Amino acid sequence: MSRRTEHSLPLRFCRLMMGKDFIARLRLVLLALFALMGACTVGQAQISFPSAINLALQSSPRVKMAQEDINKARAVEAEARDVFIPSLSASVGAGATYGITLTVPTIFTISSQSLVFNYSQRDNMRAAKLGVEAARLSYQDVCDQVEEDAANAYLALDSALQRQEALTAEHGFAMRLVAIVQQRLDVGVESPIELKKARRTEKQVLLQLQQLEDEIAGLREHLGTLTGLPGNRLMTVPDSIPSSLSAAPEATAAEAPDSLALQAAEANVKAKQQRAFGMARYLWRPQIAFEAQYGRISPINNVSEYYNLHGNYNTAEGGVQVQLPFLDAAHKARARQAEADALHAAHEADYLREQENESRVKLQHSIAELQTKAELAEIDRGIAQDQLDAMLVQINAGSGNNAAPPMTPKEEQNARIQERQRYLDFLNANLQLQQAQISLMRQMGELAGWLKSIASVQGVVPVKP
Repeated sequence: MSRRTEHSLPLRFCRLMMGKDFIARLRLVLLALFALMGACTVGQAQISFPSAINLALQSSPRVKMAQEDINKARAVEAEARDVFIPSLSASVGAGATYGITLTVPTIFTISSQSLVFNYSQRDNMRAAKLGVEAARLSYQDVCDQVEEDAANAYLALDSALQRQEALTAEHGFAMRLVAIVQQRLDVGVESPIELKKARRTEKQVLLQLQQLEDEIAGLREHLGTLTGLPGNRLMTVPDSIPSSLSAAPEATAAEAPDSLALQAAEANVKAKQQRAFGMARYLWRPQIAFEAQYGRISPINNVSEYYNLHGNYNTAEGGVQVQLPFLDAAHKARARQAEADALHAAHEADYLREQENESRVKLQHSIAELQTKAELAEIDRGIAQDQLDAMLVQINAGSGNNAAPPMTPKEEQNARIQERQRYLDFLNANLQLQQAQISLMRQMGELAGWLKSIASVQGVVPVKP
């Protein structure tokens, strides 16, 4: 092989691969690599909160399907508009004939036709334009849903990892408690039932830890599916999560604007109403079409024996055609179908609005309750920590003439177990509050702006597919 051939083959391969699909995949891969390079440990990969949201938007099949719906709606709009552009077609053929022909045979024919005026077509064009708007709003709503899903999954995984650390420590305390009670039982200062209680506590904590490990595996797999990354060893970056959702909406359900889903439903209603209105105006309204044709009469079919061509084998025609439909039962039935579809879409939008208002009201009330629950859990955790600290001080102080009775190691381990349980309650309550606030922000249409502000603060460029 010559040197020129050796250099030309890689060049041809690179030119072949540098297409739109290749560039899109390369862009996604680079974004994933940058996210994984942020912080990596052996066998584990860390990904920040805004990077997970961006990767979810890039990888989601739902977002890609919504984008294709926009492309389809734009094609429908172009089709409704392009009927006024003359079409051009050509046909070629030759064959034998016998006797006089019913139509003059031609060697080739060039035809052109287009719509000039139609009352219904203007309504169809408006309907197609509204269809594009409905598809665009649906696309934005799908993006918000994917962002909500990714944010909730990330927060749940981060909370689960913190709970795993707390439960691991609690399980160690429970095992020490079993050993202490066993020793006390051996010297005759403890009853067998206390040992069984201690073992039961240890098994309960172990069961919670095993269940939590299954939950973490499921959350990692789900987040990996959303982001397109291997999810078995995904780790969160706690510092990338905002400390509080201060941007949570405070407006009432009645004051909040319509959600993207409801806006898309309203646009879809208007599109179907325009389509039904156009079909209802079909009868008793003129339709004007343009038509032109040129052909070359076949000289091999003895046409001149039956037609006086005067030696001219060219044929051409052109003009406009006016049509006035006044009886079309099938079209009237289709018009009734379109009207029923429009009414169905209107009722569906009303139902969606009712559901949305109810959901917003419930979420706003639940957020207030969850806020109080989280604050109560934090207070309980603080009380348990203070009790543990006081107990440790008392243990370290020893026994004196005026000192209180020293705490036993058994009581110390029980206090440590109780403190860890209060901390777990706090983590669960805080997670429920964060997820409810994110859901409410999505319904209020404020989730995308909130996530964009977080990404800008952390230096991550938001990427919209």
